[in-house]
Amino acid sequence: MKRVVITGMGTVNPLGKNVSEFWDNIVANKNGLSFIDQFDASDFPVKIVGAVKDFDSSEYIEKKEARRMDRFTQFALCSAYQALNDCGTDFKDTDPFRCGVIVGVGVGGLKLTEDEHTKFMEKPDKISVFYVPMMIANMAAGTISMKTGFKGDNFCTTTACSSATHAIGEAFRKIKDGYLDVCIAGGSESCISRFALGGFNNMKALSKATELDKASTPFDLERQGFVLGEGSGILVLEELEHAKARGAEIYAEIVGYGASCDAYHMTSPSPTGDAAAHAMKMAYTEAGLKPEEVDYINAHGTSTGLNDKYETNAIKLALGEEAARKVVINSTKSMIGHLLGAAGGVEAIVTALSVKNDFVHKTINYKTPDPECDLDYAVDSNREMPVNAALSNSLGFGGHNATICLKKYAD
Repeated sequence: MKRVVITGMGTVNPLGKNVSEFWDNIVANKNGLSFIDQFDASDFPVKIVGAVKDFDSSEYIEKKEARRMDRFTQFALCSAYQALNDCGTDFKDTDPFRCGVIVGVGVGGLKLTEDEHTKFMEKPDKISVFYVPMMIANMAAGTISMKTGFKGDNFCTTTACSSATHAIGEAFRKIKDGYLDVCIAGGSESCISRFALGGFNNMKALSKATELDKASTPFDLERQGFVLGEGSGILVLEELEHAKARGAEIYAEIVGYGASCDAYHMTSPSPTGDAAAHAMKMAYTEAGLKPEEVDYINAHGTSTGLNDKYETNAIKLALGEEAARKVVINSTKSMIGHLLGAAGGVEAIVTALSVKNDFVHKTINYKTPDPECDLDYAVDSNREMPVNAALSNSLGFGGHNATICLKKYAD
């Protein structure tokens, strides 16, 4: 079996339009949420989102091309270019059939669909000829391949909020099992619109807070729902010997991946947490770790009433009560909201940098303890601590669970 390492990373999200800016704001515990300005929200029950402000794709994409790409594809492509620049090569000297692209997208072009449907209702032939190829979720992966020339495995994982973590896990498998040497993997999403927010709001999933520091409050007793966000997180995964041969910088090693399904409910996670726990166990067991050797968990941590307490149950079940009491947990969603299909990609970047830098960021906005969420969620401050092994969890509607395990790289 091959070893798999992370050699490049790129992101566009509410706290930064590149990894350096994003990480600086993470360390500073900045809140990336903002009030809705995509439409008139004066009569709308939801007021706050995790939006990417002042996004300009022109550094990487010509304006004519950009007009033929949905925003989620632009996010993904810009992040992929960043990740390739970061890893120091475009892999043109590598067999293109040994280079793949796997990018998760949970929803796809929902805002575009809303806009084109409005045109359709006025006059059916007004729909753009580019509507379908712009809207479909797989176009992020397809477009990245067209621009990079990567001809290996190319597909889109669509498992709601677990999409990006499944994509990274499947890319890990392809390289570990010897099918690929390189894979661009992660997730992208952009569906902040009145239509999408209306749908999530009607199912009582969204926070209706009117203050930014009270909107996304993972594990807090008074949490009231998630904040819809947008963005992308893309990583370059590479077979270790391939990376060493070119002198690549290595952020962390991916050493395990677990996936499971609750088989329980369309939107609610299972109260027992058994399936999510199974995904975590699979990930750290494949890594050859004992539960007490997991130093840190980047939780799914959505700020919803059900997720946070059921994920807490799952962590206890996965690690055992004693190890669960010692592991440090946080939620990046406290700062950027829930990026749906992109969440796991951005959170994988945070997890990799936490492993590399021996640093765990604070879960911000926490004020009131919840007796059902009684673990260490790093709510008091950032932690400078050894992070030799970490898990990153993603739990999606439909009961989809995915966990990746990262370790500090050692030759």
